Amino acid sequence: MDKVLPKKFWTKQRIVLSSLGGVFLSFIIWQIAFADMRSKLNVDIEKLTISEVTVGNFDEYIIVQGVVQPLKTIQLDAIVGGYVTQKLVEGGSMVKEGEIILRLENQQLKLNFLQSETEASRLVNDLQNTRQRLKVERFNLQKTLNDLDFQMAQAMDVFDRNVYLFKSNMISDMDYQKSNRDYDRLVKQRQIEIESQKYQQENAELQIKQLEGTLVRTQKNVDLWRQTLENLVVRAPVKGLLSSIDVEIGANINQGQNIGQIDDMNGFKLRADIDEHYISRIFTGLRATFEFNNDKYEMEIIKVYPEVRSGRFAVDMTFVSKAPDGIRRGQSSPVRLELGQAQKAKLLSVGGFFSDTGGNWVYVLEKNEQRAIKRSITLGRKNPSFYEVLDGLKRGEKVVISSYSNFGDKEVLELK
Repeated sequence: MDKVLPKKFWTKQRIVLSSLGGVFLSFIIWQIAFADMRSKLNVDIEKLTISEVTVGNFDEYIIVQGVVQPLKTIQLDAIVGGYVTQKLVEGGSMVKEGEIILRLENQQLKLNFLQSETEASRLVNDLQNTRQRLKVERFNLQKTLNDLDFQMAQAMDVFDRNVYLFKSNMISDMDYQKSNRDYDRLVKQRQIEIESQKYQQENAELQIKQLEGTLVRTQKNVDLWRQTLENLVVRAPVKGLLSSIDVEIGANINQGQNIGQIDDMNGFKLRADIDEHYISRIFTGLRATFEFNNDKYEMEIIKVYPEVRSGRFAVDMTFVSKAPDGIRRGQSSPVRLELGQAQKAKLLSVGGFFSDTGGNWVYVLEKNEQRAIKRSITLGRKNPSFYEVLDGLKRGEKVVISSYSNFGDKEVLELK
């Protein structure tokens, strides 16, 4: 008789299915717990610029564009106004000190000069007349006093005789008193005449002093007008190159108007515009290097212009020893401006990544160079070649330094 066998739960099919399910569940758990979920982007490594972090001397400097200018530039401004009658020198010519460049004409200035001379001549005549009058009055005073002295002597003789006769009762009291009064009257008249002449003399001397002062001022005024007329002839104040002159014959020139400039050819300087970011670190005496015809020349800043225009300020630099031969006004050349002493530091080459990240993070290649991982870093100073690395990178690590503009916010670059 056949025996009924019990049905098994773990059949071969169930075992296979359970094993597959366990494997799948383990995969899901592994994916959740351990798989790399970071965003990725496939990038062609040949299109990237990669630089290695190194350790070396960090030279803090900037490159600025310097323009050659004369060491001194003298502006030609019209001291007086007028219209141009002659133009004797053209722009671009060498001039000697005192050489005539322009002749101007101004009729009003000539009229003022003549009026001033006329006034000075009138004052000279008035002064001479006053001095002559004072001399005449002195002579008249001497004559008057001489007459009074003679009359007083006669009156004294009469009075002395009358005193004797009066004591002898030979004349009346009336005659005696009359001779006394006549003498006293002459004495007082002499005193009054002296006081009057003294006042007239003091008044005349005061007039002379005032006239002399007025004459001195008028003569100075005449000299000033004469100098003004001389300024109608525009002369070169120094020897040099008349680099520009912006007037023509017949043109009307206003007082103070700039008509050109003269360049002193005995020396040159370079003027450079610098980003306002460095304004606190630029000062006179700072050294720079200028390269010309494969030779290097030391320079230093002699003047810093504090005014900032369009985010930039200007400086003037001169050559420490001498200017190179063959240099010309208007030439431009890069100048290396040193901002500090060289110091040991970790260095990362300058690249386009900075404009995308602000220097806050970079893509760092793994050792197998198959992936580049996003990493936060800290950068310090910068020169035209390198950034100073303060934190986040080690020596020998390789970094993508080209632009990140096409990578979006991806955390991993898969390199191929």
